Amino acid sequence: MVLFGVLTMILAIALFSLRIPAIYFNRITIILLLFSALLSYNSLYIDLIGSGVGVFGGLFQVTTITQSIDVFIYLVGALVLLLSSSSNSSQTLVNKSKGLSVLAEYPLIALFSVLGMSSLISSSDLVSMFLSIELQSFAVYVLATIYRESESATAAGLKYFLLGSLSSALILLGSSLLYGFTGLTSFEGLYMLCSTTTGNTAIEISVLLIMVGLLFKVSAAPFHNWAPDVYDGVPTVVTTWLTTMPKISFLVFVLEFQGFTQLANWSSWTYLLLISSLLSLLVGTIGGLAQYRIKRLLTYSTISHVGFLLLALAINNEESVESFLFYLIQYTLTNINVFFILVAFGYLLQTKGLSIYSPVQYINQLKGQLKANPLLGLSLAICLFSMAGIPPLLGFFAKQMVLYAATHNGNFFLAFVAILVSVVSAAYYLRVIKVIHFDPLNVTETVETNKGELTTSSSLVIATITLLLIFFIINPTPLLNSVHLITLNLFYW
Repeated sequence: MVLFGVLTMILAIALFSLRIPAIYFNRITIILLLFSALLSYNSLYIDLIGSGVGVFGGLFQVTTITQSIDVFIYLVGALVLLLSSSSNSSQTLVNKSKGLSVLAEYPLIALFSVLGMSSLISSSDLVSMFLSIELQSFAVYVLATIYRESESATAAGLKYFLLGSLSSALILLGSSLLYGFTGLTSFEGLYMLCSTTTGNTAIEISVLLIMVGLLFKVSAAPFHNWAPDVYDGVPTVVTTWLTTMPKISFLVFVLEFQGFTQLANWSSWTYLLLISSLLSLLVGTIGGLAQYRIKRLLTYSTISHVGFLLLALAINNEESVESFLFYLIQYTLTNINVFFILVAFGYLLQTKGLSIYSPVQYINQLKGQLKANPLLGLSLAICLFSMAGIPPLLGFFAKQMVLYAATHNGNFFLAFVAILVSVVSAAYYLRVIKVIHFDPLNVTETVETNKGELTTSSSLVIATITLLLIFFIINPTPLLNSVHLITLNLFYW
């Protein structure tokens, strides 16, 4: 369905982009993603999906896990495009001649990215894996530079492309070495080979090279240096896509790909994940303390959260995988809500003559916003408290599940470090909250807004996710049962 949508959008934009406003293409893409999510959800009722169905000659494996994650990817993609739709309408109010032709292509590139993500998590062959990675990677490179009038976005996109190409080269090197040593490209054949051999250093090194490339893609330390510059340089709407969507597909693919470690008992794979998790927790926390730009702070926050996710992946038992899926879902929703709120603040601050691409760049720009926009300030505070792991918000339970799995597996040192960095990272979240709620304005400063109203869609998304963060504790069963059933399908199909 997504492929059909891509082909349709290519024709529609080529023929009608000059006559139809770009916002309509965005809305059509949102409807397409929602319909794709419905189709993926309905496919879960097919009995054969439980044990997996090979398609296209075994290049892709369709299972319950892949279809469930597809539903989540499509829904999240629709949410992010809804943000760009709201941003588009507010931008055209400020400057009607700005970027309409570019924005018409935005949903098409986003669809290419979604198609690559959906293909990646279903990949069961080295060839389909690399092609899926490149499809979504080139899409996000284009998204980063889609606002061509922005110099910072162009520079960030170029850096993203160069360093992303390096990570792709590592993945391709590992894949070619793996094929050279084994003569196999299908994961099933590689699993069978690993299960019948006691150990093979050459195969292990090849798989570790692929893993290093994947860690580069998700901005895990020590492969994170590109992330702060890229995420801060691109427009806020694009940053939302870059910080959430690729990480879902890459991390879920790592979850499915690490069958090698279970069959061959490779300790080096686990050590690589644990070391990267430890460094991500430390770098994300310490680096965030020195930031005064809001998107760079959120980037280091993302690196810290990736550390928690990698800790759950390294353990790789039923308990940790359940905590991994739960953490991934809550982090994605919370992160999207934070960027919805930032875009809303930027819309309300447009009369200050700030950049149309990233109106809120510095934390100090949020000073005094509690009085001007009390509900937005309160919603942002709740999201940041959830990211910090303050009970009884959703983020607290996600961190608790990961730490519980880590201590049960004997990783007491990493669990202690995770608790410590959670306490320390609360400092930079609290600094943002302090600026919004308590910092007084100087004599020369005034809080200016354009007195406009947020779009209904933005208000609805912000309110819904904020209430979910607060009231999850009242009825946690649906989300917990969903991740539990997906985990059981992964281990006992």
